[in-house]
Amino acid sequence: MKMFKLIEDVPSAYKKGTKFFLISHSEFIGVKSYVLLAEDLKGKIEVTEEELRNKFVSIH
Repeated sequence: MKMFKLIEDVPSAYKKGTKFFLISHSEFIGVKSYVLLAEDLKGKIEVTEEELRNKFVSIH
């Protein structure tokens, strides 16, 4: 399973360094979106492909 590490704080949600599992990805009319699950299993976040590239780094 792919893992990502947050490289920027998400206001009032997650701090830099939080690890996420990629649990789902989809594409609709050329727009890709990804659902990430926090490593502590306490929350999910949906991001676009651009946000994934800019705010996360792949660690697996």
